[in-house]
Amino acid sequence: MNSPEKLSLRKADFSEIPQIWEILQDAIEQRRLDGSTQWQDGYPNELSIENDINNGYAYVLTENESILCYAAIIFDKEPAYDDIEGKWLTNEDYVVVHRVAVSKLAKGKGIATKLFESIEGLSVENNVYSIKVDTNFDNIPMLKILDRLKYTYCGEVYFRGSARRAYEKRLI
Repeated sequence: MNSPEKLSLRKADFSEIPQIWEILQDAIEQRRLDGSTQWQDGYPNELSIENDINNGYAYVLTENESILCYAAIIFDKEPAYDDIEGKWLTNEDYVVVHRVAVSKLAKGKGIATKLFESIEGLSVENNVYSIKVDTNFDNIPMLKILDRLKYTYCGEVYFRGSARRAYEKRLI
């Protein structure tokens, strides 16, 4: 009999960079296999993870201490979000989610959905009631997750020279 999964969202540690990098490399390759241009230009990389950890942004979703998923969860403003072609739902404090990557061992198990649900809980615990996220137009798996979790399409933002679909979810 399988024991129930014990998922935990926590800050990542420097010792976990190799594992996180492996998960990101798998995600980069999956984006390429899906025909996406996202993450095909050397970003994100190991330095991105190191910077995330230094800034307190790096989080992992674990099951029995095994890393299933990585994300940068930022309780701060995203400057690129100031210039949206469209309109955000709110002008209040928000959490930004970047660099979401799921381990290939956890693919197809709804782990990214569970990650976003955990981020919603973390946000509310920190008295922040909005999550903003952006993704490539061709990142179909992420677009499906955002749709399933009732994120609202708000318009386009620009990162590193290209347009991205911008979404927001109000938590109360």
